[in-house]
Amino acid sequence: MLDWRTPSHVYNPLQYAWNGHRIYLQRYGRKRGRVLLVGMNPGPWGMAQTGVPFGNISAVRDWFRIESRLARSLPVQHPNYPILGMRCHRDEGSGRRLWGWAQRRFGTPERFFERFFVWNYCPLLFICRNRNLTPAGLTARESNALGRVCDRALERTIEVLEPRAIVGIGRYAEERARLVAAGRTAVGYLPHPSPASPAANRDWDSLADRALAPWLHRQPEA
Repeated sequence: MLDWRTPSHVYNPLQYAWNGHRIYLQRYGRKRGRVLLVGMNPGPWGMAQTGVPFGNISAVRDWFRIESRLARSLPVQHPNYPILGMRCHRDEGSGRRLWGWAQRRFGTPERFFERFFVWNYCPLLFICRNRNLTPAGLTARESNALGRVCDRALERTIEVLEPRAIVGIGRYAEERARLVAAGRTAVGYLPHPSPASPAANRDWDSLADRALAPWLHRQPEA
């Protein structure tokens, strides 16, 4: 049982936004042998609303063609971070950048997911002092307990998907992926597409092209 003291609010979209997450898995989560792109945790205007990793509203609605529904029961919400689902008018900057690159590069979700699959190491959103809190901001006790659960989940994901490589989106995800993979699967690094990153704001598409170059032109495995 995870016990939180640092965050004032914890959202688990795998519970209340399971509908969108289930559709995402059913459509795009079955193929083995791809490159597994691992993010950190949900953003407040992306997966926290739609259940899709990096799932900003416009990408989920217009590119994936997923109209996710929220459960009737929602967690206690912070007034600055309401859970509105597809009615949310804010767009997740990281998701807009990631899925925008994928759309420009591949055209359709099906072509992208032939080669890649996107997953989050941690499924929980944390809020503290009126701001989004990353897992790195938790106490050591909270972080260690969370890591034990999320490491097992990522290990199971790797067992099921048998990825040809894993790429951590951001340093935190890369570190956790290296720890879990333990040398059994190659692990790379992709700079996080967050608008808070000066490097990402300059030209994230080029960063993604360079980081994922080994798998962009090679034919996907059958």
